[in-house]
Amino acid sequence: MNRFFTEAVLFSSFLMIIGLSGCATLDPSSDKGFSYTSIPVATGTVSSGEGSSIQFRGAPLDLSGQSIAQGDSLRSVKVAKDDLSLLDIASTKGKVRIISVVPSLDTKVCEQQTHYLSEKNQGLDAQVDLYTISVDTPFAQGRFAKEAKINNVTFLSDYRGGDFGRTFGLLLEGPHVLARTVMVVDQHNVIKYLQVTPDLANMPDMEAAFEAARKLL
Repeated sequence: MNRFFTEAVLFSSFLMIIGLSGCATLDPSSDKGFSYTSIPVATGTVSSGEGSSIQFRGAPLDLSGQSIAQGDSLRSVKVAKDDLSLLDIASTKGKVRIISVVPSLDTKVCEQQTHYLSEKNQGLDAQVDLYTISVDTPFAQGRFAKEAKINNVTFLSDYRGGDFGRTFGLLLEGPHVLARTVMVVDQHNVIKYLQVTPDLANMPDMEAAFEAARKLL
């Protein structure tokens, strides 16, 4: 069986298990905006990379790739832009960046995490570049951004093979999705804040990430 077909089947099965179709909660025609729900916020972090795991419904999911930590430099790896061209994530240096990593935009937690990044940053987006990275295709990311009316976040895709996930130790090999993460990177590509949520169903502490970004301005 083709490897990418197998990964697609595993990914689809994983989303069915999660049972959280986030896009269904958003009514593009509504003038009330996104409806935030009460999702637990993670209070700690786990190490990325081989030998570490995160929890999903009480069971561990193993992480794959090389571990990265606060204080390390942002590593060079290519992700796909909305036009399918490739961008080296390390080439984005020059400004403070908040990089929000989600398993899939088609879940309620990922959807809320992305809206929170876009809508709750209290003006940081005027000085800080905001990114969301997931394994969703660039086409799916573009459709999500349009329906969610998000235009201050750059969406980047790791759909081609999980290279970003492996480079940062954030790839969950079984379902082939990324661990829920938020990182703040300074103008010189040094990671100043990093949280990998211990439980996939929990939100990262976006307010702590915003505060870390403010301190770098």
